[in-house]
Amino acid sequence: MEQIVEKPYVIGLDMGGTNSVFGIVDQRGTIKSQTAIKTQAYPDVKDYVKAAVEALQPALDVVGGIDYIKGMGIGAPNGNFYTGNIEYAANLVWEGVVPIAQMFEDALGVPCRVTNDANAAAMGEMTYGVARGMKNFIMITLGTGVGSGIVVDGKIVYGSDGFAGELGHFVVDHTPAGRKCGCGRSGCLETYCSATGVARTAREILEKSDARSLLREMNPAEITSFDVFKAAEKGDPVALEIFEFTGRMLGTACADFTTFNTPEAFVFFGGLTKAGDYLMNPLRKAYDENVLSLFKGNAKLLISSLNGSEAAVLGASALGWE
Repeated sequence: MEQIVEKPYVIGLDMGGTNSVFGIVDQRGTIKSQTAIKTQAYPDVKDYVKAAVEALQPALDVVGGIDYIKGMGIGAPNGNFYTGNIEYAANLVWEGVVPIAQMFEDALGVPCRVTNDANAAAMGEMTYGVARGMKNFIMITLGTGVGSGIVVDGKIVYGSDGFAGELGHFVVDHTPAGRKCGCGRSGCLETYCSATGVARTAREILEKSDARSLLREMNPAEITSFDVFKAAEKGDPVALEIFEFTGRMLGTACADFTTFNTPEAFVFFGGLTKAGDYLMNPLRKAYDENVLSLFKGNAKLLISSLNGSEAAVLGASALGWE
């Protein structure tokens, strides 16, 4: 009688426009081995999958081979959980609809699921991070843009088409002065509370006021959110004002988000969270001041516990257990 091999590992793929990082992950969220390939080096997606499978072989050998893999999860721009496709992703070299989950299933012989990067982050947080055991929470990713993954009753919200939960494109400024967003609309949360949004706020404040600031020593076009953070650490009043403004915008928006799924927590993830209390103190204050009294004190406001460089791979791998 053939022995049934226990399958204690999954593959997580964090697919970015530049690099694709693969990790073999166990049930505790430990990455046992890792490998990477250049996403943009393969204009034909078939060549990409072939190169990925080749690169994975040494990583798989570390855990005993493909027979020990339960499944594979992919976090990708415009990844659709329902269809298994990447659909019209602006940041990838492949155009149109790419049946990526099916292609990896055929190549590796294990079940494969795909979702977008923010939903993958929420899955990772729920499986391995600070949201472990939570059934209702909202993950907000603060990077180049603002992404989100919404978990209700233990399940990610995908909506009717697989693309629900884009809270970064919730409009927070309906005035004519609302900032133009890459999505084509104006006043989206992303234009204020992303790393790019923080840099835009810095340029606006420096232009409008004569306040002394370390940021004035820089070319305004080159200011980054990290520069603002470094200035805030030195007590720079303009940098502190920038984080005060950003935290207030984000906290007020989260108070609005609470009304539709009364989350146990908001979990914040991404480069901007390195600002710590400079961002979180005004965020908490604005949230408390604006949340419906019925929901006061219900939600924790937390920073992700996942290691930044590993979080995307862990998030994607969480899909592999399903």
